[in-house]
Amino acid sequence: MMHMPTWKAVLIVGICLLGLILCIPNFFTKEQLDKVPGFVPSRQIGLGLDLKGGAHFLLEVGIAPVMQERLVSLSDTIRAELRKEQIRFREVEVQQGAVVGAVREPGDLQRAMDIVRRAEQGLDVTSNPDGSFRVIFTPEAIAQRKTQILEQSIEILRRRVDESGTKEPTIVRQGDDRILLQLPGVKDTAPIKAIIGKTAKMEFRLVNENVPVAAIGLGGVPPNSEVLEGQDRATGGGEIAKYVVFKRIVVGGESLTDAQPTNDRGQWIVNFKFDNSGGRRFCQATTENVQKRLAIVLDSKVISAPVIQSPICGGQGIITGQFTVESATELALLLRAGALPASLTFIEERTVGPELGADSIQAGEIATAVGSALVVVFMLACYGMFGAIAIVALFFNLVWVFAAMSVLGASLTLPGIAGIVLTVGMSVDANVLIYERVREEVRMGRTPISALDAGYERAMSSIVDGNLTTLISGIILFALGSGPIRGFAVTLSLGIIVSMFTAIMLTRLIIVWWLRWQRPTTLNI
Repeated sequence: MMHMPTWKAVLIVGICLLGLILCIPNFFTKEQLDKVPGFVPSRQIGLGLDLKGGAHFLLEVGIAPVMQERLVSLSDTIRAELRKEQIRFREVEVQQGAVVGAVREPGDLQRAMDIVRRAEQGLDVTSNPDGSFRVIFTPEAIAQRKTQILEQSIEILRRRVDESGTKEPTIVRQGDDRILLQLPGVKDTAPIKAIIGKTAKMEFRLVNENVPVAAIGLGGVPPNSEVLEGQDRATGGGEIAKYVVFKRIVVGGESLTDAQPTNDRGQWIVNFKFDNSGGRRFCQATTENVQKRLAIVLDSKVISAPVIQSPICGGQGIITGQFTVESATELALLLRAGALPASLTFIEERTVGPELGADSIQAGEIATAVGSALVVVFMLACYGMFGAIAIVALFFNLVWVFAAMSVLGASLTLPGIAGIVLTVGMSVDANVLIYERVREEVRMGRTPISALDAGYERAMSSIVDGNLTTLISGIILFALGSGPIRGFAVTLSLGIIVSMFTAIMLTRLIIVWWLRWQRPTTLNI
């Protein structure tokens, strides 16, 4: 029987009212919403690059230097392992994209080859009878490393851009070594480029106190150390100082878990925290090297080299320097997001103006209005009063689509508008199935209540099957697509999910009220 408990009716009406409340902020400006109390919903739908305008970047990832660094690291590992096994060698160095070397005793060549093959996975090792050998990475290992670098770069870019306040950026891989980045609503690209372009590779290394500064230009730097530049804070004049630091990294930036800017007695500093492993290593290093200098290195430049006054074992510390509030905030953001695994080069940059977005919004509004009007005319012409009930459900369907997008902080794109237009037609599809089934039951001589009850019950399987298959397609589009394609998938999927509520539960509630009020003896449908 067509019956609905009071609690269910109240719940349906409450859900519809909640959708209206969450949707209403989209009809006000941000300035107006800033004046309302904090407990009032104020989240709005963002506009995508094609509607709002913004910045478009094409970035090239510097993979070749990373592979070169990996070869250098591999050569260091091979030398250390050969020394450990007391195998004498003439040279182990990087030449033309490969690690080449030679052992002094040809009889040690096989043992050396076994050591080299164990040094790292994905190596192609060749040797000659004279004791020389050559090591390169296999094409599979190179391709896997490229994929890892690109995926890591995309994730770090996403973290940096999201923390800077940009909504729904488009960040996708293009080809073997490029990344497409689109930022809706961005007009001034300089701050974004400054944040994106920095590698932000942070390291803590000990200063080699045994090498005087005067010996730097005379070739007196030992192999385990290197010379890095940094700002000489002692002079206060911004002069470039040089530091001799050990190549060994005490703690790397990957161990950082948080970084925040703080004002300490008028001076801006950056507080940082390590994870458990990094905290232990930092504690051990500062305990063993009291009264020695510890260099804080960012992107191969020393930003500070303080003297370790006492062990630092709390898992946290501070970075001091001549920071402003902007530079301290930017450094903290970069450290939280993590270091890029490779350098990024801007090879294409353009700004999309809002004029195109205004035309697109106008075209989308016209398409939505025309599509909705045609659906309304069709439903009224075919089903009369019952068509009007379906139109009410269609209205709340659109309300909840916009409400859900507002809550999720999703961006509306031109394909997203296309998804809404498609939703307008699909949202009444369930009502068409129900009403056609009711017509069949009326022709078979059923009473109005019995016909309506049977229509809703027997059309349910077809409604679920049709909407479920479309929803699966929308989920696949969202998972595998990117940018505007995901915008289309979001609006389409939300429309389908909401239509299952509005087209079935809401229309059923209205019809139950109508039956109790009119108590009809026949159905004109």
